[in-house]
Formats: sequence, C-alpha cells, structure tokens
Amino acid sequence: MGKVVFSLLLALPLVTLAASSDKKCILSGLWRNELGSNMTISAVNAEGGFTGSYFTAVTVTNKRILVSPLKGSQNLKGQRKQPTFGFTVSWTFSNAVTVFVGQCFMDDNREEMLKTMWLLRQEVRSPGADWKATRVGTNVFTRIK
Repeated sequence: MGKVVFSLLLALPLVTLAASSDKKCILSGLWRNELGSNMTISAVNAEGGFTGSYFTAVTVTNKRILVSPLKGSQNLKGQRKQPTFGFTVSWTFSNAVTVFVGQCFMDDNREEMLKTMWLLRQEVRSPGADWKATRVGTNVFTRIK
C-alpha cells in the first residue's frame, strides 16, 4: 500500500503538467500590448474569420484617437493549439491602415500572448513621398483579465 501511495504522489506532478500543457491558445477576448493599446477580438467563426475593435495608445497624428474596426482571419488548418492569424485595422481618425500578422502562444506560465508584426501604411501626396509612407514594428499582446 505504501509503495502505491508513493508512486501516485510521484506521478501527480506529471499528470498535472500534461493536463496544463493541453491548454489551447484562444484568440477571442480582450488584449493589451506593451504600449497600452487595447484590442477586442470577437469569437472566431467556422471559416476562421473574426472582427473586433482596436484603441491605440500611440499615434503620429494630432487628431483625437478613436476606436477603429479590425477584421481578420485565423488559420484553422489542423486546429493548432498555438494558431497563426492576421488582421487589418482601418484607422477611423487618419488616412492609414495597419496589417498585423502573428501567432497566439502559451508562455512558460501557461498564459496566452499574441506576438505580432505589423505594417502601417499612411497616405502620402505623391510617389516621391512613398519612401516614408510605410512603417514596420512588433507588438506583444497579453490577455486583459
């Protein structure tokens, strides 16, 4: 009896670890990035599509920041636990659009994070100004609880 109890106690952490590693990263919900921007993503539909809203904490314009719509797609192929996705934000307060691509990860603490890379394209007056029209960057989003 003592050996069985001891074996069960040794196996318990392994069972707990296996159960927690099965957690799937879910894209829908409320998210915040390291700059303080907030994003809401709706439920992902059967085709992988989703909508939502984005409220940026940063801008290069002097206009009032407004909530902007987002529309995207998650890759559902194979129903991965850490899916890839992409979405577009059409800014309501400027003549710019940003496209984000990324992946939903589980960190070492089993918390979800979205690691993204983005391209922002702003309108310019002429082809000669094209060189300054596109910016690139990265953001990491964590779930707002």
